[in-house]
This record gives sequence, structure tokens and C-alpha cells, in this order.
Amino acid sequence: MRTTTLLLAMLFAAPAEPRRLRFYHTHTGEKLDVVYHEKGDYLPDAMGELNYLLRDFRSGDVVDMDRDLLDLLCAAQERLGSTGTYEIISAYRSPKTNEMLRKRGGGVARGSLHLQAKAIDVRLTDASTRDLRQVGLDLAAGGVGYYPKSNFVHLDTGRVRRW
Repeated sequence: MRTTTLLLAMLFAAPAEPRRLRFYHTHTGEKLDVVYHEKGDYLPDAMGELNYLLRDFRSGDVVDMDRDLLDLLCAAQERLGSTGTYEIISAYRSPKTNEMLRKRGGGVARGSLHLQAKAIDVRLTDASTRDLRQVGLDLAAGGVGYYPKSNFVHLDTGRVRRW
């Protein structure tokens, strides 16, 4: 079992409450409010909706998002006592999109975990990005990047690191 999976399983060790996420995509205007996990199972229809919403909106490429990433978002929201909406800045990126953004500058990594559907850049409507960053660090389930000037936090399920 991956370390991230184990950490998140421990966070959700209590009786399985439905796991819900609310999203607003800042580039497409799309919204989604979905229960994606219930009674110990990921819900296929909900996962399909999430995969579509978190697609590379530039290319239209849809992939299966890392379930641990979704659970990380859910755990962070729970820790914050939030019922807000995640505003998506960036989720999955195709290789072509990632290379285009990398060439533009701005710190896009060649081997970004966005390429593997294991990373997301977000803010939360009812919490500060500073608080979201701190919860990400406290959960220690992957990488946490903090971009206060752009008002978002990068969360991923790679190795634990910060910037």
C-alpha cells in the first residue's frame, strides 16, 4: 500500500461517512457537487464526473484522477471544518499542455505530477490559502506548494515536500 494511501486510510478510519467534494472550475465555469465515496466504495458515476471536470480543459483529455488526491482534498476540508467549494486552477495536464505552460515560464515542472493526475492547484472558498497550505503540510500526504500572490495551493500525492 502506498504511504499516501495508508495515511489517508488512517484519516478515514472512523465509520465511513459519505465523502463529498464541491468544485468550481475557474477556467470553464463548470460546477460539480458530488458524493464520490460511500459505504466503503468509490462510486463509478461520480468518479466519471470528477475525471471529466478535472480533465485538461485545453486539450479535452480525460484520465482517471488519483483517488488518493480526492481523498486528500476531502481530508483537508474536513480538518478545516469547511463546507466550501474548491476553486480549480489546474488539475490534470496532458504532456502537450504541460510543455506549453513550461515554455511560458512560471515554474511548471517538466515531470509535473499534474501529468499523472496526482496534483491539483486550488483554493477553497471558505478558508484562506494559508490555512489550506498548513493543513496540507499537517496531513503530510504529498507535496504542498504555496502561491500567495496567485492565491492558490498546489497539493499532490507524490513524496512529501514543500515549496
